[in-house]
Amino acid sequence: MRRIAMHLMRAGVLTLALAGFAGAAVAQQPSGAVFQLARQVVLLSGATRAFDGVIPSILQQTMAAFVQQNPDLQNQLVESAQAIRPDFDKRREDINDIVGRIYASRFTEAELKELLVFYNSPVGKKFIATMPGVIEESFRLTQEWAGKLSEEMVVRLRAEMKKRGHNI
Repeated sequence: MRRIAMHLMRAGVLTLALAGFAGAAVAQQPSGAVFQLARQVVLLSGATRAFDGVIPSILQQTMAAFVQQNPDLQNQLVESAQAIRPDFDKRREDINDIVGRIYASRFTEAELKELLVFYNSPVGKKFIATMPGVIEESFRLTQEWAGKLSEEMVVRLRAEMKKRGHNI
């Protein structure tokens, strides 16, 4: 259950981030060659892997909203969602294009070529393979750290308030 909640939370955050990326991507249209290089970097680096769950999450949230309105239609809504999902799964490429445009607006053609060389190198391939685990562990450890920091702040704030004659 906790894993599902985390997935939905990440999907929501990623959806908001993607919306922000879309605005930035529309602002600058790179040349075709630079865009193609940037898109290669995006695909090779796995830069959009974090968005893999966005489409299924949006479809699930949409379906859930309809189920909430009419619970008697749940089975038919599930079947309908399954029927339309392949059409929306094809839209996953839109994310690669959006992020590709962002890369193309932030890196020169020469820099994109250097990135391709890096990502095709042994250390680049290790970087690509290792990053999902690094991000997941970083997220987990940062949450633990924040929890401990929060507890410490509560203790310190209570002590400070006690000095001022207040017990909270």
